[in-house]
Amino acid sequence: MMNGPDPKLLLQLVKMKMPFGKYKDWLLCDLPVSYLEWFKAKGWPKGKLGVLLETMYEIKLNGLDYLLIPLKEKQS
Repeated sequence: MMNGPDPKLLLQLVKMKMPFGKYKDWLLCDLPVSYLEWFKAKGWPKGKLGVLLETMYEIKLNGLDYLLIPLKEKQS
């Protein structure tokens, strides 16, 4: 059983860019909450992208964005 988020998943959120749509080429961690809420209502994409977007939504919803700051700084 896991305690807390998977570090590999968190790293992907600060590295991977949105592959399509209005926010194409934005890092997943930088997507606005409104966009993530739209996906939640419309349905998450299939596969890894959907898992990552849903994870990012939960992070933002719970005010845990700060967890990504050190990871994001390492990427710059």
